[in-house]
Amino acid sequence: MRFLLVKFLLILITALLLQGCEGLRYLVQGDDTETSSKDECDEWKDAEDDSDKDCVDWDAAKFRTNAKKAMDNGNWEKSIKIYEALEARFPFGPESAQTQLDIAYAYYKNSDPESALAAADRFIKMNPRSLNVDYAYYLKGLVNYNRDIGFVQRFIPSDASQRDPGNARNAYDIFAELVRKFPDSKYAPDSRKRMIALKNNLAMHEVHVARYYMKRKAYVAAANRASYVVEKYQRTTAIPYALQIMQEAYTKLDMPELAQNAESLYKLNFPNGPPVPEYENATVSHKVWDFIGLEK
Repeated sequence: MRFLLVKFLLILITALLLQGCEGLRYLVQGDDTETSSKDECDEWKDAEDDSDKDCVDWDAAKFRTNAKKAMDNGNWEKSIKIYEALEARFPFGPESAQTQLDIAYAYYKNSDPESALAAADRFIKMNPRSLNVDYAYYLKGLVNYNRDIGFVQRFIPSDASQRDPGNARNAYDIFAELVRKFPDSKYAPDSRKRMIALKNNLAMHEVHVARYYMKRKAYVAAANRASYVVEKYQRTTAIPYALQIMQEAYTKLDMPELAQNAESLYKLNFPNGPPVPEYENATVSHKVWDFIGLEK
């Protein structure tokens, strides 16, 4: 009994000492919560908008209203800072999940793909049964779909199939996962269309690689790459071009039977030539770009 009493007194004394230390810290440093909040406000405060100056006293709804206002005005950087402050000050609540999605979208629009993907992944991990989890997958797909599109590609468009296909493959896989997991999602139809475009681009990328091998006189590698396109990417616009490469490569390799088979398949399936011209959607800038050889 005496041992328990001594133990209780020790715990009580320790608690009092800790409280005293905390009180001393408060007296020495002061309460810096308000100062911190004011500094936080200064990060996004608009000198021409008096409504920002009172953000120290904002509730969660006020944060969301002003973040959305910044997004509507295309001020993505400001909306990100407000959403980040909202997450820090109100990490829980019925709309905290929506805040995660909103900030992921803001990162995407602010050309910060890594942060957008991280935010979307966090949402999926924390809210796997959310009604909006399909949108998180869709946003991840969009981020990868539009990556590596810089100034040159926006104003002097180039052939996407000639660029590194890594992000295209990632986008295709994510859209495929969305369609598989959420076939009735409102984002599924657009995802399927993007998958078709991505698959065509991936197939044409393989054709470009095969053509490179042909230029290097690596005919076996070219034939194998073109054959891979025919096997892996059936029903894509790249098939006729792959068959042409196979015919030429096998001819160079003195394999007339295989060359004849490729030619027969081409004539049987594409008697009038490729149904979709390789540069059907090319703009004037595309044609100038190819003519001067900047992607050769």
